[in-house]
Amino acid sequence: MKQLKWLISLSMIVLIIVGFASPALAFCGFYVAKADASLYNKASQVIIAREGNRTILTMANDYQGSVKDFALVVPVPVILKPEQVKVGDPKIIQRLDAFSAPRLVEYFDPDPCNPQPEYNQLPMPATRGVQTLEEEKRQSDSSLGVTIEARFTVGEYDILILSAKESDGLETWLIQNGYQIPEGASALLKPYIQQGLKFFVAKVNLEKFDQNGFQTLRPLMMAYESPRFMLPIRLGMINATGEQDLIVYLLSPQGQIELTNYRTVKIPSDQEIPEFVKEVFPGFYKSLFTKAYEREQKKVAFLEYA
Repeated sequence: MKQLKWLISLSMIVLIIVGFASPALAFCGFYVAKADASLYNKASQVIIAREGNRTILTMANDYQGSVKDFALVVPVPVILKPEQVKVGDPKIIQRLDAFSAPRLVEYFDPDPCNPQPEYNQLPMPATRGVQTLEEEKRQSDSSLGVTIEARFTVGEYDILILSAKESDGLETWLIQNGYQIPEGASALLKPYIQQGLKFFVAKVNLEKFDQNGFQTLRPLMMAYESPRFMLPIRLGMINATGEQDLIVYLLSPQGQIELTNYRTVKIPSDQEIPEFVKEVFPGFYKSLFTKAYEREQKKVAFLEYA
């Protein structure tokens, strides 16, 4: 018997959120660029590992444009320190992508006299403690209500952590510092400022980028403690030229993670299918996903793997 079904792994969920030309989901930050550079975000992959109040967020982007004078702005709930930010290995995302990729599997009836152990009987992995991090010296620009809470370099990125009192002030500060802000940024920045969020600004250090011979930007990782469990993604709409893909890998040692502000729809992965599909599975799955996407009017999050 052949079925379209996913392998089960402890506490892993991958959500595929596809196609949002109208206001909906996109990447968790927006790109800013100096001069007239055009940077567009069409597909992104994000890993969120969550345990208690601790979150580790990894961001990888499929952007179009030159890395010269490129920057990324992402709302974050706390002031990040150098120890909390690192450059990730692209192979991590590639591994998760391959591990959770759609697959066609074949099942045979098990031997009832030789039962296999249940997943919940397997030992759980050990967890590590977290050390408290020291605070960075703060600098401020009181005229615009913008404060530089931290400034440091990680790998090929120069990092700023900003706080702001008004979205217009933050937009003005970025413009005064040589960044061309996408149209509509101020309106979308406002609710994040009202929630008291900070702004993680990552800019490419071209000298280090060139010295290391990088061809593409590596993922950025950040770890922080906060009761807020969220992925601020509406800002990514600013860079959209059409529909976008966002793949989110959610990892937790406790149960299944679900969205609270978007309806979650499961891809039908428990169906028996004809054997000839084995030879045309890639095209078959793409058609299945597209049909489900269109049936849901392109306004839901898809649970593709759990």
